[in-house]
Amino acid sequence: MAFVTLKELMDKAEAGKYAVGAFNCNNMEIIQAIIQAAEAEKSPVIVQASQGAIKYAGLSYIVAMTRLAAEEASVPVCLHLDHGTSFDQVMQCIRQGFSSVMIDGSKLELEENIKLTNRVLDVARAVGVSVEAELGKIGGTEDDITVSEWEASMTDPEEAKTFVEQTGVDALAVAIGTAHGQYKGTPKLDFERLAKIRELVPVPIVLHGSSGVPDDAIRKAVELGVRKINIDTNIREAFVKGVNEVLAKNPNEIDPRKILGPAKEKMTEIIREKIRLFGSGGKA
Repeated sequence: MAFVTLKELMDKAEAGKYAVGAFNCNNMEIIQAIIQAAEAEKSPVIVQASQGAIKYAGLSYIVAMTRLAAEEASVPVCLHLDHGTSFDQVMQCIRQGFSSVMIDGSKLELEENIKLTNRVLDVARAVGVSVEAELGKIGGTEDDITVSEWEASMTDPEEAKTFVEQTGVDALAVAIGTAHGQYKGTPKLDFERLAKIRELVPVPIVLHGSSGVPDDAIRKAVELGVRKINIDTNIREAFVKGVNEVLAKNPNEIDPRKILGPAKEKMTEIIREKIRLFGSGGKA
């Protein structure tokens, strides 16, 4: 099966009131784990590559491995650029065959973000590629910010309305209290803000930094209109746990297959759990 667009997956998720998992990949084992989990749960899935992944594995490697996985899969697979920061990089990904891209202009002023997003949309629309944008600043858990700064970085519902009206993006990533990386405590999501955004914005909402968010909070977010949920840190944790367990039992192991095989199994397990939590199982 060729790649499907994010819009296609989001339209179905909106109709079915569930969210589709977007799982970050960095190598072959992670891509295989994502696809195996989606196949096992009969779920549509989004494989996404960040700046770091592209730098590490190479753009053409990511595309080739994911394309092969998608062609052999019986479930719909979308290949998505996570946090594209420049017009040029987004264009490179579109040329290489991504079916969806994210242009992250969240550090820009509203008007500049709208301008950059529309520039990407003009090209993406012409070639049938979906576009996700971001409003509000989703920080890292390591960022040392005060409560007032935290509040100021949240997505303003009225700005979200303006942004979507002036761009017509396929999905909007919002900042409602999540962060990238490992949480030191338990994140508290601003559901009131999310409900207000959803009331004013007709496009699917994306939740970044969702690893470590309690299950009940994820369920509530899905109820309130979140349709794409990004997971990266949990996959990394599972990978490392699998590797550590093998090496703890056999420190002299030198066969990469015996080290990475169990890591792949651990990642598949956590991704299956997330798919069930998001409600997309059986929706392929």
